[in-house]
Amino acid sequence: MTLIMGVLNVTPDSFSDGGRWAATDAAIEHGLLLHAQGADLIDVGGESTRPGATRITPAEEQNRVIPVVTELARQGLCLSIDTLNAATARAAAKAGASIINDVSGGLADPDMAAVVDDTGLNFVVMHWRAHAQLMDTVTEYDNVVTDVMAALSARVDVLTAAGVARERIVLDPGLGFSKKAEHNWQLINRLDAFVALGLPILVGASRKRFLADVLPVGTPVLDRDLPTAVVSVLAAQAGVWAVRVHDVAGTRAALNVLSCALQSTPLAANELSGGAPRPTQWNHD
Repeated sequence: MTLIMGVLNVTPDSFSDGGRWAATDAAIEHGLLLHAQGADLIDVGGESTRPGATRITPAEEQNRVIPVVTELARQGLCLSIDTLNAATARAAAKAGASIINDVSGGLADPDMAAVVDDTGLNFVVMHWRAHAQLMDTVTEYDNVVTDVMAALSARVDVLTAAGVARERIVLDPGLGFSKKAEHNWQLINRLDAFVALGLPILVGASRKRFLADVLPVGTPVLDRDLPTAVVSVLAAQAGVWAVRVHDVAGTRAALNVLSCALQSTPLAANELSGGAPRPTQWNHD
């Protein structure tokens, strides 16, 4: 079953929930809530990567996220650190994170591959072309599906040459990053091609701008959760490893519907409530 990665933004400026969980206690409480709602993984981020966002220092990022990672790990949650910075990834690994989720796939910080190799953590490699302030200026593709697949395959080759074990790599096609709306829909339509690459696939569509295409003009960002859940079901049907979402409860319900539809006999209630089993080999020692 496709896993659910719950989004925990410990930031004042994320596009949909910036500031709500900026305080450490509030972030910890929300992370525990996401887990209770059915998140298999919690993705903790301290720097917004929304279009146009301004970079912050690694020190400021760590001040935001490390106390949260430390406490949630102490309580037994499986955690991912959403960062572009190798120093933050290393600190989060020490604090108990199991996964490094780098939207640049190791391109933003040349030390990231070494940190992944040293820590043995699993590494989400997203398709990326530029930082937030420039990403919308590099959106041209010959064929977005084949171009993104080729770019991700090239990153895998570079990372494995640098010592990162292939079995530790997860690929993310990077919905919303340096892509026009039609590119995102084309990628969603061909998620099966990414799955066929033979590595786990993470899909992060949650509340992104292109989902506004299916809603009335002016619809609030939070109302993009329903189309997000539909995309999550499509992703699960394509065989992706995990979906990254803000609305864990709604996504869990949507994936439960898919599970019931695919079962020859209905699942018991207790089988639906706990989410997919966590891959224990990916837990950080």
